[in-house]
Amino acid sequence: MLGAGVFTVWGPATERAGTLLLWAVALAGAVAIINALATAQLAAFHPVAGGAYSFGRRELHPLAGFVAGIGFVVGKTASVAAIALAMGLYVWPEHAPLIATVAIAVAWALNARGVVRTAAAATVIAGAVVLALITFMVAATSTTADDAMSPGPTTLTAEIFVHDPRSVYGVLTAAALVFFAFAGYARIATLGEEVTYPARTIPRAIVLALGMVLALYLALAATLLAVVGTEQLAGSTAPVADLVSGTGIPRVVVTVVAATAAFGSLVALMAGVGRTSMAMARERDLPALLARQGASGAPWVAEGISALVAIALAWVGGLTFAIAMSSFAVLTYYAVANLAAFAAGRRGHTAGLRVWPVATLAGAALCAALAAALPLTAVIAAASALLLAVAARALSARRAT
Repeated sequence: MLGAGVFTVWGPATERAGTLLLWAVALAGAVAIINALATAQLAAFHPVAGGAYSFGRRELHPLAGFVAGIGFVVGKTASVAAIALAMGLYVWPEHAPLIATVAIAVAWALNARGVVRTAAAATVIAGAVVLALITFMVAATSTTADDAMSPGPTTLTAEIFVHDPRSVYGVLTAAALVFFAFAGYARIATLGEEVTYPARTIPRAIVLALGMVLALYLALAATLLAVVGTEQLAGSTAPVADLVSGTGIPRVVVTVVAATAAFGSLVALMAGVGRTSMAMARERDLPALLARQGASGAPWVAEGISALVAIALAWVGGLTFAIAMSSFAVLTYYAVANLAAFAAGRRGHTAGLRVWPVATLAGAALCAALAAALPLTAVIAAASALLLAVAARALSARRAT
């Protein structure tokens, strides 16, 4: 969380939801909380690496686990493209794919050499992003208040509490896009072995952390609608830069904050894709080549292939396509996680931490609804990748027998 998504999702989300953007943000946050609680329940009983890939295999079926795993790999590879493009749109908008290519290549090289983003570094970056966003919002609203007599969306309610003809479907689509900005919350759900009384502590930590992020996102969305305006925001590729354009804060400040947040997310994300691909390769769900490690222990082949695919997406797909493709695949991953949590609860596999069954079923249904509401081209691309992977796995299994 608090990575590149918070700097980029507002344009495409507002294009779909309009002034109903706040409802979309709230829905995305609610889905993230349910997903995190379901993952926490599973991680408490199955303290193993692999996330929903491992949970799905153990609680549902090996194929369900595979779908979750490949959903993670496809989704996070698309996320790499989206994050790198976000960085490019803030650093050099006219040549965003070029900046994205360089950023992905550098992130891959760092990971291949064993250089990773530490928890301390992540905390510092997140804190800096929060402080910067609050500063930007205060500056923008202060400027708006000073210019209250000028025409345009200059009051904090002018662009928020108005009738909007957009449908519920538009809110669902926007929520699915905003869901991208909540990526990273799963880490909280897997800390069961590192805290005292995890059955009590982890749910509280999830609700508190995600609640705080949700509050920040709602405040930012409201400020963007009020200050930038719905029409301009819907077409913006660098909304936070647009927010501060009239405040006297140099654009370079926003660029540095956005680029730092994006690159930090990029390094961590590529490492995660590599680890999941390596775990799947060791289970023979992916080619053995992807389990190959370098001297640093990093799965450099898996990360390299992911980097190449992400670079191609950055040049061909564009930001909204990459975000939508990522959201579809990751929502598929969490749909499996919710179903696995439901099955685990029925078996008593809870380790003292049980989410209400109705919540996990609702989580799976919401994941499916949001995924289905995404732009059709991204849905087709992501679904095709998942189906091709399933077909390849089935063919490989048939040849093995």
